Amino acid sequence: MKNLSLLAFLILIFITSNSKVSSTETSAATPKKVHWDLVWQDEFDKEGAPDSTKWGYDVGGHGWGNNESQFYTVSRLENARVEKGKLIIEARKESYNGANYTSARLMSKHKGDFKYGRIVVRAKVPKGRGTWAAIWMLPTDWAYGNWPSSGEIDIMEHVGCTQNEIHGTVHTGAFNHLKGTQKGNSTIITDATTNFHDYIIEWDELKINFFIDGELYFTFDNKGQGPSEWPFDQRFHIILNIAIGGSWGGMNGIDNAIFPQKMEIDYVRVYQNLKIQNQIVN
Repeated sequence: MKNLSLLAFLILIFITSNSKVSSTETSAATPKKVHWDLVWQDEFDKEGAPDSTKWGYDVGGHGWGNNESQFYTVSRLENARVEKGKLIIEARKESYNGANYTSARLMSKHKGDFKYGRIVVRAKVPKGRGTWAAIWMLPTDWAYGNWPSSGEIDIMEHVGCTQNEIHGTVHTGAFNHLKGTQKGNSTIITDATTNFHDYIIEWDELKINFFIDGELYFTFDNKGQGPSEWPFDQRFHIILNIAIGGSWGGMNGIDNAIFPQKMEIDYVRVYQNLKIQNQIVN
């Protein structure tokens, strides 16, 4: 009986030892987490107009390629302001420069331009039929030509006629909505219009991952087919806006009873791995 117990003990040690080796091998094979360095941010902690060192404005009411109904204003607190630690982008029902609605479209172009990184925007989106809120990126240099050839990264889009459905999408020369070939995915967040959520991309030379509150819901891979499919090897900048109406936002009309509507943004943070970034960029 003693010999049997000793044999069982030795077998147990052998199994345990092999298990530890296997675990070590698995751990070694698991990719290390990327170290992210904060390189650009706006915490919106100063009341009044948005920080002019970080944000400029796209201005106009020409439909913006989507038959949109708003006029984007410049430096107008009714449409863009920092209030109680939040950036407020407000769409209003009012006559302005020939349009029936006003809003704002802020951009970080030439104030915050990035090639690769982790972009995090914490936001609460507007609700109501006719609203079209977006957190997205366009190329700063348009190296491969006009849209869509140089690319577009839609970190988050929300249209009020399908409330709480969040979309993450990319557009390129080969993949875009004009051809019906755009690449993306959508997911439902039941409280997107009532609570804040982190809308995130992690972008490197191989892929763009899309997350909400840390949960991955879409990946777009670089398959090595050149800029018609992957123009995302250039600088891009961040855009924050609410459009009204348009080919998507207004597909079921505009409910004029909903206005004003706001997108509230708690922070915008951009991270890069500076050690790797310096090797890639330089």
